[in-house]
Amino acid sequence: MPQKDYVKTARPKPKAKPRATNTRRGNSRPAQGASRPWLLIIITALLLGSFGWFLWYLKQQPANTQQPPAKVSQSKPVVDELPAKPIAEPYQYIKELENKEVQVEVDTTERENLGPFQMQCGSFRQAEQAEAMRAQIAFAGFASAVRRTEGSNGVWYRVVLGPYDSKRQATADRNRLQQQNINGCRIWNWT
Repeated sequence: MPQKDYVKTARPKPKAKPRATNTRRGNSRPAQGASRPWLLIIITALLLGSFGWFLWYLKQQPANTQQPPAKVSQSKPVVDELPAKPIAEPYQYIKELENKEVQVEVDTTERENLGPFQMQCGSFRQAEQAEAMRAQIAFAGFASAVRRTEGSNGVWYRVVLGPYDSKRQATADRNRLQQQNINGCRIWNWT
């Protein structure tokens, strides 16, 4: 029994690709790249002709740069009808302000103190990360503390600064920390 070569018989024969034909060679289909160059030449010539006609048309128009001459009446001479310049008088309001008394009523109601504030600069799962943030804040010149808190979602280590008597003091310290590239600090009411 003769052995059959399965490798050669398993390959399909390649199909012949259709060629791009050109109308100059006598084929019926025009090639993709060859279009009608005469149409492009006609359109270009029309555009250039139109542009040339437009420039010629603009050149033929009269220039209206001159203004018509002003009518000068011979009967009346031109007179300046402005009033006479007043004599320089000193300003009156300076003397009036020297003798005025300012009466100002200011409402001096005390603002309610919202309580002490604290600033939190980070909250971490690991104590080492919190201590690294605390050291970074210490290099910026501020004293901070790491507080361990336990909640429903686990143990957290918070880096806090404070207490501050007013929010303005806390905001000033936060701005100085931001100048040292320590961002993300938030100000909270002390609870």
